Amino acid sequence: MDPSLTEISEKGCFVALTYDHLHIQDIMDRVRSPQAGAIVLFAGTTRDNFGGKPVKELQYSAYAPLALKTMLSLCKDIMARHGLKGIAMIHRLGTVPIGEESILIAVSAPHRQAAWKAGEEALEDCKKHVEVWKREEFEGEEGVWRANRDGIPGQKINQTDATH
Repeated sequence: MDPSLTEISEKGCFVALTYDHLHIQDIMDRVRSPQAGAIVLFAGTTRDNFGGKPVKELQYSAYAPLALKTMLSLCKDIMARHGLKGIAMIHRLGTVPIGEESILIAVSAPHRQAAWKAGEEALEDCKKHVEVWKREEFEGEEGVWRANRDGIPGQKINQTDATH
């Protein structure tokens, strides 16, 4: 297996973690189906600020074996609940510079309404449950690790606090 890519594919579901750049066309092709009238794609990109602070870059880390299992379980559940023809989720690890994608989610469904709902649910479930963490690197300050969720700034952990 290519060390830069870890993936699982099962019955219309594809999940992956990679250190490489993400490719929108590749993930859309994974969910394409002649029975689907809609493909919805979400591309999460690194923005240049968070909470009024200038962001230099983001760094993502994961416990890959568990993260992939969680991603696949979420995708299978969403696929069944929304009657999807396909769902794919790929998360980038390592350093993700400003303006580059850190996550791509694509879903296909017979009709657009199911695809829209499933895409949003897939993103929220991924952020809430998948074992991926990010380190925010700010201009002129030390970076902080935080859960891969929106809205909650990371907290610096002192080595002495972490060992007690």
